[in-house]
Amino acid sequence: MSIDLIIEITGAVIGLIYLYLEYKANVWLWPVGIVMSIFYVVIFFHGKFYADAAVYLYYIGANAYGLFQWTRSRKKPLEETGGTTDLPITHVPAKHILPLAAITFTLWMILYLILRTVTDSPIPLGDAFTTAVSIVATWMLAQKYLEQWMLWIVVNIVSTILYFWKGLYPTGILFTVYVIVAVLGYFRWKKEMVKDDNK
Repeated sequence: MSIDLIIEITGAVIGLIYLYLEYKANVWLWPVGIVMSIFYVVIFFHGKFYADAAVYLYYIGANAYGLFQWTRSRKKPLEETGGTTDLPITHVPAKHILPLAAITFTLWMILYLILRTVTDSPIPLGDAFTTAVSIVATWMLAQKYLEQWMLWIVVNIVSTILYFWKGLYPTGILFTVYVIVAVLGYFRWKKEMVKDDNK
């Protein structure tokens, strides 16, 4: 077994742990996300998914921000609450929808032009798309917006296709699971949001 495959499998396992913690809305997803991001910077750079490698560099900082965002108003240590936080699950405010869409499209086009002109990425349009949407979805996750799951469903479906096509099979399998859990996560978070509203 090659070292690249060992790294990819390890990253996939860490990714599953991260996904489970996200599904549970557990704050420990952020530290695990930092470790996962380091693995995937290496994996995607070697696979020539340059935008994805770059976005995982962004994820390292985004995970630190998410940890701060989810814990800044804590009244009790996380160890006493099982990883739950005081930040409630909410809908993305209507006033944010058009700006977020514009930011996503702009990032997509900028990343596409960069990938097409200065890299040997075999799929610059798809790579740029998943990267742009992932950046916005991660910010939405840090705000604990329910609709972040919808973006992840789209990203994970497109990513699954791209990774299998490129031969990154453990990562393709991981993202297939991501699609399923993203759908389940949406409904779980929606249920939790309704429960909080009825308190």
